[in-house]
Amino acid sequence: MNWLPGYNYILASKSPRRQELLHELGINFSVEILDVDESYPESLFREEIPVFLAELKAKPFAGKLDKNDLLITADTIVWLNGEVFGKPANKQDAINILQKLSDNEHQVISGVCLTSAQKQKTFFSVSNVRFKKLSDSEINHYIDEYKPYDKAGAYGIQEWIGYIGITHIEGSFFNVMGLPVQQLYTEIQQF
Repeated sequence: MNWLPGYNYILASKSPRRQELLHELGINFSVEILDVDESYPESLFREEIPVFLAELKAKPFAGKLDKNDLLITADTIVWLNGEVFGKPANKQDAINILQKLSDNEHQVISGVCLTSAQKQKTFFSVSNVRFKKLSDSEINHYIDEYKPYDKAGAYGIQEWIGYIGITHIEGSFFNVMGLPVQQLYTEIQQF
């Protein structure tokens, strides 16, 4: 039984985790990436940032989608005490981010944008994640072994640091991986 409408699904994301999650949802899709400048206005707050970026990633496809195409774009940030953490620039940046997340609760916020030739719908998901106090050697081991430079907040919940460091999660686990699949499934059905 096919649970989802028969669109020609397009995922505009290089993220292997988003691709894996969408595949596991049972969606046949193609991957198309058009580069965009991922800067955003400094006036944006919390969930406004990933929503803005998800919509921004859809803009290059305007006028290029066929009638039956459904484009999925997404962006994820980590938010802690008014500070935004995206992907770390280098090892020192990753260390600094993980030291700030250590022994704290932060929010992982994903914005997702569904775009067809006729309409567009954007939504977001928030998950609360708490880390134990991470030692410097744990942080360095994780960064050296897993090189989390393509991950918002410098970590992957599905990797070693998630296994040993996360003490509590409230909300969607898959959102923390970068795509709130349960909410995406519902939104596609209603689209």
